[in-house]
Amino acid sequence: MRVACLTFWFYDYTIQMANELARHAEVLLLLPDYRSEEYVESIDPGVNVHIFGYSRYAGRPGPSCYPMLKDIVAAINGFGPDVVHFQVNNPMLCPLLPMLRKYPLVATFHDIEPHRGEDRLLDVGSLLYRLTLLVSRVMPDRIFVHGKALRDTLVENYHVHGENVHVIPIGEHEVAPFVKFERDDLEPDGHRVLFFGRIHRYKGLDCLIQAEPLITREIPDARIVIAGTGEDFGRYEEAMAGRDAFEVYNYRIPYEEGARLFQQASAVALPYLEASQSGVIPTAYGFRRPVVVTDVGSLPEVVDDGVTGYVVPPRNPEALADAIVRLLKDPGACRRMGEQGYAKLKTDMAWSTIARSLLAVYSELGSAPGRGTVPADEAFVDTAPASGKER
Repeated sequence: MRVACLTFWFYDYTIQMANELARHAEVLLLLPDYRSEEYVESIDPGVNVHIFGYSRYAGRPGPSCYPMLKDIVAAINGFGPDVVHFQVNNPMLCPLLPMLRKYPLVATFHDIEPHRGEDRLLDVGSLLYRLTLLVSRVMPDRIFVHGKALRDTLVENYHVHGENVHVIPIGEHEVAPFVKFERDDLEPDGHRVLFFGRIHRYKGLDCLIQAEPLITREIPDARIVIAGTGEDFGRYEEAMAGRDAFEVYNYRIPYEEGARLFQQASAVALPYLEASQSGVIPTAYGFRRPVVVTDVGSLPEVVDDGVTGYVVPPRNPEALADAIVRLLKDPGACRRMGEQGYAKLKTDMAWSTIARSLLAVYSELGSAPGRGTVPADEAFVDTAPASGKER
């Protein structure tokens, strides 16, 4: 089987997916040149790589992009895939997908709808993003999403045929860049709760800030660590009742520093108001840390309540504080849940598990013209291709 994997973003995810698929199929990985030097070293030698010139067009979709699109199509045609698997993440897909329609198309949706606070009705970027989501719902033969709740949204709200939508775990893609900086000498540093990642309204940081007085009333030395950047942080600082209880890193966190923050945390909080999935959960599991998440989107589908962490209602500072306090007061439970989260990451959420689901769907679709269908059981035979990288 020959699989072309295309992305304009989601580098870590697509590279790790391609690496695993390359154990069972021939893979062409198409990556943009934008920041590609940060990622190429993590690509398996068995993966064919084509880096296309995206930097000069970033943020400026239009007729001038045609040479880049032509280059992508030529690379895919030269490879002759049985299936093209793309990540839904860029308006360049709108003109590109019709050019690839002769191949079976498979899409992974990381978000079904724009997140709250990121979607502005008259903003060109928001309009293009909505157009990308629309085109990507219509064009593919099969769609992958990271949760049953997301599948239900596609089926019920957007009338996508249910048999064409498949659920796969979010996987370990966020973990690898961090855990290579894991240190044997780092343990939880006191009672620390970590909020990590982009800071936008839908992430519910306000709720965690409101929960702080309830947490520190029970555990006076508890600290809320906020690490990440996004919208203006001023309004969050103004809402902090006890500024000394917070430790803030308001910038893009390097992987090495992120590894330290996860290791020093007792627990990781995701107080989101709405969500699709989150790479923060598998990252916490990778560092053997329990999570406290809200019951939104597909977050509860990867958290076993009371086993790998706690699931609480959204917009409820009291419930959020209660779950955090329970964890901080019981270091043994933190360690036990962290270990169970790690076990879940290495089984249910492992790339080998995901690859089996992907290859089964690829095989369902058959092959490009002139190729025979590969049975799902044969597609998963461990036969890494001998071909190397194209630069």
